[in-house]
This record gives sequence, structure tokens and C-alpha cells, in this order.
Amino acid sequence: MTRRVVVTGFGAVTPNGNDADSLWESVQNGRSGIGRVTAFDTAGYDCLIAGEVRGIDLSQAFCNPKEARRADRYSQLAMTAAKEAVRRSGLVTENEDPSRVGVIVGSGIGGLKTLEDQHTVLLQKGPKRTSPLMIPMMITNMASGMIAIEFGCQGPNFCVVTACATASHCIGEAWRLIRDHEAEVILAGGTEAAVVPLGLSGFSNMKALSLRNDEPQKASRPFDRDRDGFVLSEGAGIVVLEELEHAKKRSAPILGEIIGYGLSADASHITSPDPNGRCAARAMLAALQRARKSPEEIDYINAHATSTQQGDRCEAMAIQSVFGPHTKNVPVSATKSMTGHCLGAAGAVELILCLQALADQLIPPTINLDNPDPACNLHHVPHQARESALRVAMSNSFGFGGHNASLVVTKFE
Repeated sequence: MTRRVVVTGFGAVTPNGNDADSLWESVQNGRSGIGRVTAFDTAGYDCLIAGEVRGIDLSQAFCNPKEARRADRYSQLAMTAAKEAVRRSGLVTENEDPSRVGVIVGSGIGGLKTLEDQHTVLLQKGPKRTSPLMIPMMITNMASGMIAIEFGCQGPNFCVVTACATASHCIGEAWRLIRDHEAEVILAGGTEAAVVPLGLSGFSNMKALSLRNDEPQKASRPFDRDRDGFVLSEGAGIVVLEELEHAKKRSAPILGEIIGYGLSADASHITSPDPNGRCAARAMLAALQRARKSPEEIDYINAHATSTQQGDRCEAMAIQSVFGPHTKNVPVSATKSMTGHCLGAAGAVELILCLQALADQLIPPTINLDNPDPACNLHHVPHQARESALRVAMSNSFGFGGHNASLVVTKFE
């Protein structure tokens, strides 16, 4: 029998706040978390802005401070979000069969800061001086592994790496494993810490980033005619997914239910989306089919919309293809206008925002949408949040390499 999968906890660390409540308070009020880069000297860079996580002591991310020093920033962010998610869920992992509790947490890039630092050591001091911890700190599966160690989770444990679709794929695969009796509980999501010199310069030199350096909070403007690229951000989002009867048995808070997951590949280009949005549409249709929902039953879409010219236009075409006449009725917002693009963490952060929107019956806005692009003709929610009767929401994620994922979440009934 196919089992139902609910969300019993979530946690987030983002440029808009260091927990999920702060994130939601910022986003529902239309506040941007983007600013000038402070982590390093940006002299000589074209792009000078990013979404940085600020005001948090990541040395406290682990129970043992020694372990925090052995973790790259991307793992520290993931652990911080995971602890919030577990705390909210009331899950006591010591009371669970460890073989039935899993972790699926990915990152688009992994430990880029560690790679950068240790390459500098290699060049300046020679091969004998690189850290023996470099590889375990850097590799992309380590956040998932460290969370499992921290909580004693011995069930399914792996990471998905699909660029900007990473977290959505991790959550979707966790949903599938619980649904199919492979686990009772899985901590799932994504994390990223690529606001480092290599990350900023690499994305900037491929002409992907906004250069609106004098107006950082206006730089991310999805669906706006004057958008000029995305804003690189860091952060983490983790959700606790749980089989419904297991959650009921321990009287867990039920924050929503995952009911659909669709995925596809563009097979078109390493960075640009399929120009007509056909394959993104296929992922959305698959999610709707698995959710057993018609397009008319979707009350809100949190778009991937990163603020690039081609990406936003192709997603709008995909939504129009899937929703047809209902496109004019289904509200769409792009919360990356406030958070920037957290890459491998984005899908989890945006699913958490969907859950919070369902809980408060409030659609978050797309800020900076001053001149909507006629090629992105959707039912936008510009500038200010909007109260609305919400029951079912969709969250889209599309990554470099043509990786597409769509999740459907509903209020629990």
C-alpha cells in the first residue's frame, strides 16, 4: 500500500534570517536579504553583491565544537537547519529504530571554501601542508553524512547533486522512499556556501549574475523586464519528512503533506534551459499526476524564477503550457527576489516558504517587479503579500545541466 508522507518539522538559515520564522517574517514583508559582499575583498570583481548569512555563530552548529572545525561552511549551515527542523518536529532519534531514519541532504557545489583555501596552501606552502581533512570537508555528500552521525540515523543516506534542483530532488527522493516503505523518517533538503571568491568570480564571468551593485536590494527582479541576472546567495533548508501513521503515533506536529513529485531533463544545454520550456512543463505535469490534482486545483506556485532573461521566460512558457486558461487564475511569486539564489538549497527554502504560506493563508510577493515582462505573462503577486485561501501549492526547481524538479504540497487533511 502506498503510504502518505507528511512534513513534521523544518529549519532554514538564509540571508533573510537564521531560522525559518525569521525567514518567513522577512519574506512576507517583502524585505530583501541582499547586500554588498562582506566576507572578502571584492576589488577587481564585476559583481559586488550577494546574499550572505550573517550574525550566526556556526561553531555552535555541532554538539562537539571540534566537529564544527572539521566541517566546511556548507555543512555547518546544513547542521544548523537540521537541528531546527528536528527541534520543531519533536523527533527524539534515540527513541526510533535508527535503521528506519534516513538523511538525504545535497549541495550543488559542496565545500568550495575548503577547496579554495587548501589550494592556496598547496601553492604557497607545498603539498605536505594541505590538510588531511580537505577531502572529507569538501565532498558534497558530507553534510548528509555528518547529520546522520549527529542524530544516529542509520537508514537511507545519500545526496543528490543537480545544481539548483538539488534540494527538491533530495526531498522528492525522500518522499518516494518513505512512501515505498524504505524508511519512516528522513531529514531532507539542501545547503550551499558558494559566496567565496571562486564562486562569485566564476558565476560572474559566465555573465549569470546581476551587476546592479549600487542597488543590491533591487538586483534580484524575477519576471521584470529589466532583470539582468541572478544574485548568488548561501543558506540551507531542511525538512523532516515522516510517514503519516508514524507521525500520528508520536503526536508530531503535521505542517503539511507532500503529495506529488515530478522530474525530467532538458537534454538541451549545460546552462541554458530548453528554450520552449517543454521539459520543465513535463516535470510539473508529472508532479500533478502523482498528486492526483488538476491544474485548476493548484492555489499557488512558488516559481524557480532566478531573475535571468531566458530562465524566467522559459519557466513562464512552461507554466502557461501546463495551466492553460487557468494561468490567469493561479498566483505565482518568485521569492528569490528577496533571498537571492541559494543554489542547491533553494528548493528546500522555497518548499518551506510554501508550507508557511499554506499555514498563514498568505502568498509571499515578488518584489522589484516594477515592469512585468510581457513574455512572462503570469498571475503575479508584485511588491506586497496577498491574503488568499490556499490548500495546494507547487514549488519548481530547475538546475544547470537541464535538471528539473517539481513538488506539490498541501495542507494536511
